[in-house]
Amino acid sequence: MTQSKLKRALQTRIVHPEDKLTPGFESFSMPVTRASTVVFPDLATMRALDWKNDAQWRYGLHATPTSLALAQRLAAIEGGNHALLQPSGLSSISNVYFGLVKAGDDVLIPDNVYSPNRDHGDWLARDFGVTARYYDPMIGAGIADLIRPNTRLIWLEAPGSVTMEVSDVPAITAAARARNVVTAIDNTWSAGLAFRPFEHGVDISVQALTKYQSGGGDVLMGATITVDRELHLKLKAARMRMGIGVSSDDCSLILRSLPTMQVRFQQHDRSALALAQWLKTRPEIAAVLHPAIADCPGHEFFKRDFTGAGGLFSVVFDARYSAAKIDRFCESLELFAIGWSWGGAHSLVMPYDIASMRTEGEWPHRGTLVRFYVGLEEEADLRADIERGFATLG
Repeated sequence: MTQSKLKRALQTRIVHPEDKLTPGFESFSMPVTRASTVVFPDLATMRALDWKNDAQWRYGLHATPTSLALAQRLAAIEGGNHALLQPSGLSSISNVYFGLVKAGDDVLIPDNVYSPNRDHGDWLARDFGVTARYYDPMIGAGIADLIRPNTRLIWLEAPGSVTMEVSDVPAITAAARARNVVTAIDNTWSAGLAFRPFEHGVDISVQALTKYQSGGGDVLMGATITVDRELHLKLKAARMRMGIGVSSDDCSLILRSLPTMQVRFQQHDRSALALAQWLKTRPEIAAVLHPAIADCPGHEFFKRDFTGAGGLFSVVFDARYSAAKIDRFCESLELFAIGWSWGGAHSLVMPYDIASMRTEGEWPHRGTLVRFYVGLEEEADLRADIERGFATLG
């Protein structure tokens, strides 16, 4: 320690410590690097920074070693080259809109889309001069007839996270590419494990890391994942201008959960399919909407393009049961909590009024739809819980 440093006051020496950490320490976990300010060894280094280089640190809002490690792993899972982190799945959707769409542009959105995405599209149409139109998720190659000269973005959601239709993704992306229209898919249902969007022509994959990637129902985060660098840079610029960032501590929680994600997803898949197949035999249920079951809309595309289904599916109750009775059924369940989301250890249930959520075509079912998320409880216990709930229907 130099003489000048020895003369510094105690408070200054606390702020400017002389720590000499032992190099070479390694562990299985990624260190948590917290930073708002990033410091530089000299002005030449700072001035040479290229914001397009993901590995160059400029400010903690944009990236830290911890958040970049998570982004790299997420891109690898989906077969992408780039990933950007946002504080929620909806924020990732916003990043796509504000990165690619401006006043006068047209956007196509599937009728089975995640409701906040629908609300986002309606907001852009109402206040920002963007046209937002909704299409039948089973339209396939027919979407070519809907594409206008000013169509800039086509959203997909396969399957729909409530009604479970599986779109013909390659047919839609082929029509879009023929007209130079960007496609973005909300791929949260598959976690990037059971569906590889870039292999089917999709340009952007959006993930709500809140779900299976977290696995604990206690972290909010999202990601936009791309292959194309120029598209990545457009999204990155929009994220920077909107001041979007994530916590390194939250990133560390996702990083901790990623190694078990596939094992958990497969267990959710097994239990959910077994429960869905049992529900299909029940007289209380008019339809089971599970993509792995043959009569679910788009099952043929599921068989062709997907390798698993995870824990989320829906059922339609027989129309003889009123909405009030279905509410009573849901509230009677002990192992299924009432709540949105999925991906954690705890099972969830939620009733929906689908007719009020759709604008394209007529919803074919008369009964109330209930969505189940099957957690990591024993499937036999979940089945018994539902059977007890059926007794409340009268």
